[in-house]
Amino acid sequence: KIGDRMKSSTLVSMLLLVSALSVGYVRSDAWRHVAPTITTHVFQQSGGENFLELRGGASKRRSNKAKSASLNSKSRTATGKKKVGATAAEKKSALSDTMQRYKRIRPLTRIYITMVGVATLISIIFGEEFTQSLLALDPTRAFYGFEFWRPFTAASFLGPISIGWLMSGYYLFEYGSSLERAYGTAQHFVFLISQVFGLTFLSSLTGQPFFGQSMITAMLHVLSRAMPHQKVKWLIFTVPYWSLPYGLMASDVLQAQSAMAALPHILGIVSGHFYHFHKFIWPKKGGEDWLVAPDFLVRRLDPDSKDAARESVSKALKGRKKNKGRKLGG
Repeated sequence: KIGDRMKSSTLVSMLLLVSALSVGYVRSDAWRHVAPTITTHVFQQSGGENFLELRGGASKRRSNKAKSASLNSKSRTATGKKKVGATAAEKKSALSDTMQRYKRIRPLTRIYITMVGVATLISIIFGEEFTQSLLALDPTRAFYGFEFWRPFTAASFLGPISIGWLMSGYYLFEYGSSLERAYGTAQHFVFLISQVFGLTFLSSLTGQPFFGQSMITAMLHVLSRAMPHQKVKWLIFTVPYWSLPYGLMASDVLQAQSAMAALPHILGIVSGHFYHFHKFIWPKKGGEDWLVAPDFLVRRLDPDSKDAARESVSKALKGRKKNKGRKLGG
């Protein structure tokens, strides 16, 4: 009842306004005294809300602001600044995204990149001299002193952190992932082991304490021999794929301004070509593929590859059975 009375009083007040306007009462001096009284009466009776609703209503604007404030209140304060919890949540999400990307790297490439990171961290903490004495390739201490980690640490150290270190890390990720994706994790394991032993022998002959750059060049050489005449971009030039390892060697020589900078690349090309010849060329000539990954390693590292091969063979056999008995013209 009280609400009905308020609405009726509001309507009566509005009718008074309309009638005053219709009889020309607006120009008189009495309107100056009546208008404030009527307006005050309307707002007092309805609290201003009914009158604002008749005028067009500003209540929706307040509700939209309330909605936006409620939406932003989760990550921002009333002044618009980010909450402390929101910043921590963003940092946590960035860290989780980085870990997810790290886990999506192919298994052996991920292990290799982790070894590079550990070797670099050791050099930062303990200094270059200690790193040389602990991680460098020393055939005498490796084979006679039973320090069997040295060939693997010599393949994992890419030098101090610099632009060259970043580029080498990127090449290691790019070429290693491509090889592992193309030939499988088991076969990539055979490739890495063959390169470690081959480059250990070559580096011992030439006196190279580390051969991480040679490993990257060997990966690039094997990849380039798979599609030697494909055109690829190198810097601003378009070159055939087989020439990319030599272009990488030339750029390092120009940067170092020394011909000795070509030696790690030469060792990598020789070692990589040894693997490529005995894996892909020698079996085509009638020789034995002695670099094939053993079955237990394939079952362990590539369990899906055997299933895919069996499925393809079974599909081929089923297709032959279905086509059996058809005439040549049918």
